[in-house]
Amino acid sequence: MTQALTPADYLTRILNARVYDVAVESDLDIAKNLSRRLHNKVLLKREDQQPVFSFKLRGAYNKMANLTAEQLQKGVICASAGNHAQGTAMSAKKLGCRAVIVMPTTTPQVKIDAVIALGGEAVLAGESYSDAYKHAVKLQKSEGLTFVHPFDDPDVIAGQGTIAMELLRQLQKLGSQRLDAIFVPIGGGGLIAGIANYIKAVRPEVKVIGVHTKDSNAMMQSVQAGERVELADVGLFADGTAVKLVGAETFRVTQGLVDDYVTVDTDAVCAAIKDIFTDTRSIVEPSGALGVAAIKQYVARHKTKGETYAAILSGANMNFDRLRFVAERAEVGEEREALFAVTIPEERGSFKHFCEVVGKLPGGPRNVTEFNYRISHDSKAHVFVGLTTPTRGESEKICKNFQKNGFEALDLTFDEMAKEHLRHMVGGHSPLAQDERLLRFVFPERPGALFKFLSLMAPTWNISLFHYRNQGADYGRILVGMQVPAKDHKKFDSFLKNLGYPWVEETSNPAYQLFLK
Repeated sequence: MTQALTPADYLTRILNARVYDVAVESDLDIAKNLSRRLHNKVLLKREDQQPVFSFKLRGAYNKMANLTAEQLQKGVICASAGNHAQGTAMSAKKLGCRAVIVMPTTTPQVKIDAVIALGGEAVLAGESYSDAYKHAVKLQKSEGLTFVHPFDDPDVIAGQGTIAMELLRQLQKLGSQRLDAIFVPIGGGGLIAGIANYIKAVRPEVKVIGVHTKDSNAMMQSVQAGERVELADVGLFADGTAVKLVGAETFRVTQGLVDDYVTVDTDAVCAAIKDIFTDTRSIVEPSGALGVAAIKQYVARHKTKGETYAAILSGANMNFDRLRFVAERAEVGEEREALFAVTIPEERGSFKHFCEVVGKLPGGPRNVTEFNYRISHDSKAHVFVGLTTPTRGESEKICKNFQKNGFEALDLTFDEMAKEHLRHMVGGHSPLAQDERLLRFVFPERPGALFKFLSLMAPTWNISLFHYRNQGADYGRILVGMQVPAKDHKKFDSFLKNLGYPWVEETSNPAYQLFLK
């Protein structure tokens, strides 16, 4: 690039960008529930509504629409974490040319399948965008293809800038021109470069704030260092923004025009995905939720009220099997679930007493989200327990309340090891689990149901194992080990029949024999 483009040059390119042959003008929705909670108006620019469920279509098509007939005849190639790949493949299909798409091996299968369905030739190489890019450059030279860069190209940047053009126009339809800040996810920087160029040319008073995940913040580090910084590694949860090295042009533009940066963690992103779903009934991918996560953090930090913020929902290409992780971490990210390790006396009736304490916690009764225990000590029982919390900062108060009632307690709400691993590992062999019978129970999942179940457990027999996790289903499932001497078997069988809950005995299950007995 011989001469740097000015904001005026970019404004002209954005106004003349060819994107609407394939892209749609996405909605600008008010997130009513989130706005009410934050006491600020939150607007969602719905790029998840694009035909390929991502904004990337805009820049890819604008670039390709400006190629010569000879270039189109030879074909194009791109490197992408997935969304640009689909945009390029769809654009090539519209323009009738060949498209070779090089994607990292970590790309969600849903994005790979979409590229193939659109007629693109999918090639998997490397673990990040930067790795895929290097492989794509080799293929470009060997096959004479035109490279369609996912972010570091003026035509691509201009295509993405049309989002800001639409957003400012749509504000009028919502009844107010007010816009205090726009929050934009950053990977390589094409999206924020396009948006910043248009916003600062037309409404320079509006803040443009870039959003990173903690483990993929190449742009912020580069701006702080005054030069492009290449990360040794990047996190892959928000795969759409997993870029090790930002573009030279996007860095130049961002360094000069972007006002601030916000960094968010995985739990905050998961909570934001849930917030967006609550308001739109749509599920965005992690990168698509960065803006909302940042708005929540920004409001909490600056204590703002009555302002108007816009978040770019950049995409919705989410792997279905990732939803389980998102749902589990969303509650912790929003601090709607608190996790504890609680030590109670290893004696009959102690479970019931502990449940009574939980039921009388200040602020009203809490739903139990998780309750795991395995006998491991002759006088102490260590219980892993999860509880719903209505507001932030509750876990510390609950922990002190447990201690006040005589239970040793450790707050694990922000313990990464506990959230990722420990909650799934409570159990194992126990030499103390003598005369143990193992049973699975099913009960209707409703507030207080677990405590009711525990209250019906006869204190005659000691509970040696307990495993429960609220999965959001209509029925709860519990695995319970109880120490029942042989002489009590008939009495215990009678107890089970009168309990009123469906049950299955698993004492002879070979998996139990291998891992728990």
